[in-house]
Amino acid sequence: MRRALSLVAALGLWQALTVWDVDLWLRFDQFPTVGEVARTFADRVAGDTYWQDLTDSLTRILSGFLLAAVLGVALGTALARSRWTADLLGPVLEVLRPIPAIALVPVAILLFPSNEQGIVFITCTAAFFPVLVSTRHAVRALTPVWEEAVLTLGGGRLRVLVSVVLPGALPGIFGGLSVGIGVSWICVISAEMISGEYGVGYRTWQDYTVVDYPGVFVGMATIGLLGWLTSTAVELLGRRLTSWLPRTSSPSGRAFPARAGGPPGRSPGEIERTGAERRYGGRGAAPGNGEGAGRGTAPQGKPPGIATTTTGGRPQ
Repeated sequence: MRRALSLVAALGLWQALTVWDVDLWLRFDQFPTVGEVARTFADRVAGDTYWQDLTDSLTRILSGFLLAAVLGVALGTALARSRWTADLLGPVLEVLRPIPAIALVPVAILLFPSNEQGIVFITCTAAFFPVLVSTRHAVRALTPVWEEAVLTLGGGRLRVLVSVVLPGALPGIFGGLSVGIGVSWICVISAEMISGEYGVGYRTWQDYTVVDYPGVFVGMATIGLLGWLTSTAVELLGRRLTSWLPRTSSPSGRAFPARAGGPPGRSPGEIERTGAERRYGGRGAAPGNGEGAGRGTAPQGKPPGIATTTTGGRPQ
């Protein structure tokens, strides 16, 4: 309810500033009113061109984003777990990462035979690096206890990857995907403005060149709505795939992951205690005791053989 009220308040402020032709340091006298933009939006929705532009932009963004997600997760995992891959590809990727994706428009025009493929390439590049970096950091942050447990039980590298690495890194991966989808929209719209044929960005730029300012604002509103919908879809998918995470409530009432890198509902202390119990034969068993659970405890931090137990009050 509060979010809806904030949106209504913003629209009301916009309407007031444009109707009164406020011209202080910021000039609102040239802005279209909310009513003019709404009428233009209704006219566009009634035609076929608007939906064609919408379909083209969504096709480009989804193609580039899905390709970036696959490549980013795969390479990020490889960089985090393989020193050979990090030495071979790491320097190249770090040099390319600071280059803005929109600066690659001339490269895309030279490389690809069609503008459509070039725009998908720019969109993929924009989303690729946030996903890559987030995946790499998420995989490196995983505790080695779970990998060691799988290996001890006879699991191989593939089992470790499927059962430990990817599930444990999912919260970080979806953080990168959320950032990547937003950056993708920025770059796909810019690419459409520069070299596109059809699309929301292309149509917005065409409206600007013919001084159709209500049409420009319709394009901006469409871009914002599409970006919000796709970002929400990524967030909801992430919550569903990480439903095993414990959640804490924020002041707004939304649930957020409490921590990553372990099974649901387990604190780091509980994880360590459980690992010790499995190694030493039961709850309360001491390293080197050899008599099962509950027969003695070793002082915390003492190596095996230094632990002491008491029988009748006397040290053994």
